[in-house]
Amino acid sequence: MFNILVVDDDKNLRKLIKALLEAENYTVFTAGNGVEALNVLGEKFIDLVVLDIMMPKMDGYEFTECIRKSKSDLPILMVSAKQMPSDKHKGFLVGTDDYITKPIDEEEMLLRIKALLRRAKIANERKITIGDVVIDYDSLSVTKNGQTQELPQKEFLLLYKLLSYPGKIFTRIQIMDEIWGNESETGWETVTVHIGRLRKRFEGWDEFEIQSVRGLGYRAVKKNEEK
Repeated sequence: MFNILVVDDDKNLRKLIKALLEAENYTVFTAGNGVEALNVLGEKFIDLVVLDIMMPKMDGYEFTECIRKSKSDLPILMVSAKQMPSDKHKGFLVGTDDYITKPIDEEEMLLRIKALLRRAKIANERKITIGDVVIDYDSLSVTKNGQTQELPQKEFLLLYKLLSYPGKIFTRIQIMDEIWGNESETGWETVTVHIGRLRKRFEGWDEFEIQSVRGLGYRAVKKNEEK
């Protein structure tokens, strides 16, 4: 059971989101501004925050900055009527994890919440489980049916990154920056080489595959979720 904190100065919208989330079996707490939200966090364990921006006393930007300054990785989903790119950019700069605009698409919000909670679980446990496969960050290993193989660091980090965001397309430049670092003198061709090695290593596995997206990059797909 996940605990979600809904922070919005619109009482009716708080009630709507609360009812929507409770229908999905989440435990929901509410607050009317950032100050009240901090008080809730001091008393309850919260797994995720759904956060409005424009609020009295402490707005969503200030609240997010406060949380990140405390070194907390608490997932935050900003929900705001502010639709300009600059508003979204500011949200991400202060530390939000995701951002959607009002009026709320209820299905989209639920999907984004599920994705954030899944990634938070992966980050906390440092493991990805897909069927009988366990990908363990701490040991740089992949285990299936009791058989474990340890991967070279870069191969493992590449696989872990792709499977942490199933279906998301990563360009070669993004992969180079995140796995090798933007100061690396290694050419982007090394990404192609490592993708090839991973495909060969896990060829024929039923749980996942790495796909090329022509002109864009690569993505990992969980086969049992592909349909």
